[in-house]
Order: sequence, then structure tokens, then C-alpha cells
Amino acid sequence: MPEGTAVPDLVAELGLTNPVVAAPMAGGPTTPQLVLAAAGAGSLGFLAAGYQSADQLAEQIDTVRAGTSTFGVNLFAPHPVPVDPDAYARYRDLLAADAERFGVTLPRDPVEDDDAWQDKVEVLLARAVPVVSFTFGLPDPASAAALRSAGSLLVQTVTSVDEARLAAEAGLDALAVQAASAGGHSGTFTPDRPVERRPLVELVAAIRAAVQLPLIAAGGVAEARAVAAALHAGAQAVAVGTALLLAPEAGTSAAHRAGLTGRDRGDPVGIRSFSGRPAGGLANAFTAAHEGTAPLGYPAVHHLTRPIRRAAAAAGDPEYVNLWAGSGYRAIVERPAAETLRALSTSA
Repeated sequence: MPEGTAVPDLVAELGLTNPVVAAPMAGGPTTPQLVLAAAGAGSLGFLAAGYQSADQLAEQIDTVRAGTSTFGVNLFAPHPVPVDPDAYARYRDLLAADAERFGVTLPRDPVEDDDAWQDKVEVLLARAVPVVSFTFGLPDPASAAALRSAGSLLVQTVTSVDEARLAAEAGLDALAVQAASAGGHSGTFTPDRPVERRPLVELVAAIRAAVQLPLIAAGGVAEARAVAAALHAGAQAVAVGTALLLAPEAGTSAAHRAGLTGRDRGDPVGIRSFSGRPAGGLANAFTAAHEGTAPLGYPAVHHLTRPIRRAAAAAGDPEYVNLWAGSGYRAIVERPAAETLRALSTSA
């Protein structure tokens, strides 16, 4: 966008009456029902394509489209961080006791994949999804051009001014500005480096000054005053995820819900022991045992720990699942998603 050009009004373009949108949460919490609840609140919800098959994603899109024409889909852009084979083997050995505890088998060799990227892009092209967002890295130019030609508005998750500039240069339409206070995986383009710890409002203001694209602020927002502050800093909308984890429409596991509502586990911390990629969540027995020894390597480490996490979730055990949570988790309440989204927008 040429310098001096007015920033498009994203909220108006999408026909939203509520600037607080439902962030995508891969791995279960985001459901079609959650996305439809957001639409019912005059907001926008994003389906989370991560970890799903292309067929599962297609089914979810069709379910949502039957109830609303305003929604988005988030994709994990291919941005692998190959794991060191020796480090992987050592970590697998360290996880052996946990695997035995839950009666599961861990993959012996690293699993490196791209989360079925091309298959999912084809699903989105066939269904002309209104909004498509990307996390972990920029989409390849051919995929971005095809999605735009299909009518999709393209949103890039960024965690720094440098990433925002790269996204603008690549021709993305809007940015999801994610602060380190966010729960779940960081969208950083450089997972091998520490995630910049900058307050959300400060990060939004810095990116607003650097690029002329609509901004969606994200990161630990769970109160109306935080929404108002992010909008005042230059965002046009605010995405919340943690705030919706206890909603009845969310697919949050019982173990995750117990971890959020039980004893106070302290402030969220940076965690890579579950997936080999930086993420924000609450400490538990697994992180206490393994955070200092887990190697960098995504998606190999994700696939390595997945059998333990699945078994722990099935057993309702919050000590061995990833308790993703943003910094505002203590303020979240159990109520319908639409009520939460409306309540958060009261000061907007």
C-alpha cells in the first residue's frame, strides 16, 4: 500500500458490529459452534485448520457456512524447524517414563510434515473462504495469489515490526499483531530466537507507525479495558482466545478446563517442551520435568509428545497436557461465547 494511503476499515469491510473477534485455537478448542457464536455476536470467528485433515477442515467450513457468510480460517504456514536427530532421541528417552505412565508408544523417528498445507489451500480455494489468516510464516506467493483471486482477504500473524514490514511487502491485506502475552503458539517467524516481550499496546502502536495495514490486536486480552486500550493504540479489532476457553461452545478438554480453573499456577510462561516451538501457557508437572531439556524442533517434537498429551486429556489429567493460556487467564469466566464477546466490547 503506497505511503499516505488511508488504511482500509476492516471492521466495516467485513460487516462486523463487534470489533472483538474469536481467535483460532488449534487442537480442539475452536469448533464450528464457537465460530457461529461469534457471528451471532456481530463478530468474526476463525476456524483453526492446524492439526486437522483437509477433509475435516472442509466439513467444518461447510458447517459454518450453513449458518453464516462471515468467518475466517487460520492455516499454519509451512515453516519447519528441523529437529536434531540426536537431541530428538535423547528427549524421547526422557519421555519414556511418561509414555509408560499412560500406556502409549512414542514415534521412534522424527515426523516432519507441513500440516497438509497444499491440500488445505485447495479446500479454501474450492470454498472461497472470506478471510484466511496465516501463522508461523508467510504463505508462498502462488498460494497467496490464488486465495486472493478466489476472493479471500488475507491476514498475517506477526509478532514484531520487522515481521509486519515483511508481511506488508508480501502484499498481505491485514495483520494480526500477536504479543508475547498470548496463549498458545507464538506466530514468530524466528522460533529459534526468544520471543520479544513487549506489551500489546506498545507493539500495536509501533506496528501502526510502521505499516499502513488494518491491525487486529491479540495477546492476553480478557477484559473490556484491555480491548479499549488496544483499539486506542491503533488496532481496528481485537482477537481473544483464552477468554473463550471456558465457553460451552469451545472444544476445550476437561483436563485443560481443570488446569485453568483449579489451583493458581502462576503467570503464564514460555513453553516449548510440548511442541518444540515457543508457546505461552501454564506450568504443570510435564513442563517442570522437561522444559529445560526439550529440543527446538517443530513439528517433530509436537508429534513426539502428542500420544502423552492425548492420553492425559482422555484421563482428565491437567499435569500432562499443554495448558495454553494468555496473561489474562485469571479473568476468564464460564459463559456462552457471544456473551463474552459482547461484554469485552462494551468499552470499545
